[in-house]
Amino acid sequence: MSPIKNRNLPEVYIYTDGACIGNPGPGGWAAILKSGNHYREISGGEKYTTNNKMELTAIIKGLEALKKRCNVKIYTDSKYIHDAINKKWIEKWIKSNWLNSAKKPVKNRELWERLIELLNNHEVKIFWVKGHSGHIENERCDLLARQEAIKRK
Repeated sequence: MSPIKNRNLPEVYIYTDGACIGNPGPGGWAAILKSGNHYREISGGEKYTTNNKMELTAIIKGLEALKKRCNVKIYTDSKYIHDAINKKWIEKWIKSNWLNSAKKPVKNRELWERLIELLNNHEVKIFWVKGHSGHIENERCDLLARQEAIKRK
């Protein structure tokens, strides 16, 4: 992931959330993409999953929806994902052959690897927003993700 440098690229805002009924259990993810006058909501889910998988999937699906290189600002209420990226945990995991600080395998490695690939295709900054705090896009993503999880009950 690189800091935003190229101001000539289109600017996109991606808001994401994941939800799970039980953990593990039926889950859903959602992303809102905004760029200029463009607005798009995407969502999906899985029959049996975890909350962290759905949080990661929401960001991955949001980035996969982009058709060209962009300046991207991602907003997530997942402190885990925010810290893994901004505190460079991912770099430590890679250097330690995907072992975490407890010397145990990092969960969801395949999703983290896909996320890294997508982050490297864009200029990205990731921001944490407090969940259930009235942030309009986060609340909308939460609703969409929960609806997707409920569909899979």
